[in-house]
Order: sequence, then C-alpha cells, then structure tokens
Amino acid sequence: MEHALLAVIGFASGFIVAGGVVALMVGLGIITRFIGVSHTAKHVKYYEDAILLGGIGGTIVTVYEVSLPIGVWFLVLGGLFIGVFVGGWIMALSEVINVFPVYCRRLGITKGLSWIVITMAVGKVLGSLMLFYMRWGKA
Repeated sequence: MEHALLAVIGFASGFIVAGGVVALMVGLGIITRFIGVSHTAKHVKYYEDAILLGGIGGTIVTVYEVSLPIGVWFLVLGGLFIGVFVGGWIMALSEVINVFPVYCRRLGITKGLSWIVITMAVGKVLGSLMLFYMRWGKA
C-alpha cells in the first residue's frame, strides 16, 4: 500500500514539474524563438517530439542511473546540444527580465555590449571545461 501511494505521489509530482517547465518554456517564448530564428515553422511537430523524447530520456537516465556505452564523441555532441539549449534558456530569461539593459544602464556602459555577452559565454564554456577536466566536485 505504501509503494502504491508513493508511486501516485511521484507520478503526480512529475506532472506538476513537467507542467511548470512547459509553462516556463512557453512563457519565455524559447521554442517560438528557436523556430523563428531557424525558419523551421513547418517542422513544429519535430520540435514537440524532440522535447518529449528528450524529457523522457533524460528522466530515465537520471532516475534509473542508466549507463550508456555511447562513446566520447557522442558525449561531446550531446554536451554541445545541451549547452546550446541551456544557453538559449538563460538568454531568453535574461531578455524577458531585461537583465542586460538594466545592468548596462547602472554601470554606464554604452558600447561593447556584444563583447560583454561573448566574453560571458566564453567564460562559461571555459569554466565548464575546467570543471569537467579537473573533475571538481567529485568525491
């Protein structure tokens, strides 16, 4: 009886979290922006399928700690795609809440905003590479 109750609670919680993530993606306009930038509006069904399969696959790998023998190159490619997706989320969120205009106005920055964004991206990439190469955070 206890396992059935935990299964129902876990399933319901998963629906709530998934609904929140989808609402955030729609509210921030991430998917529509990706579709607009790439001019692929006729392939919306593929975007929906990719989001669904990515969510299910990520959940299975995370919850059940599945070890996939996929090789280094597939891991690099997956990391690149995940990084682009997370970067898109971060930029969409910062655009919605006007982080950069407010930040630049307060600091009095009038030129070079594109260089600031590029250096932030390069710093994030280098920091991530150092984190993985040096194995920081591993016990």
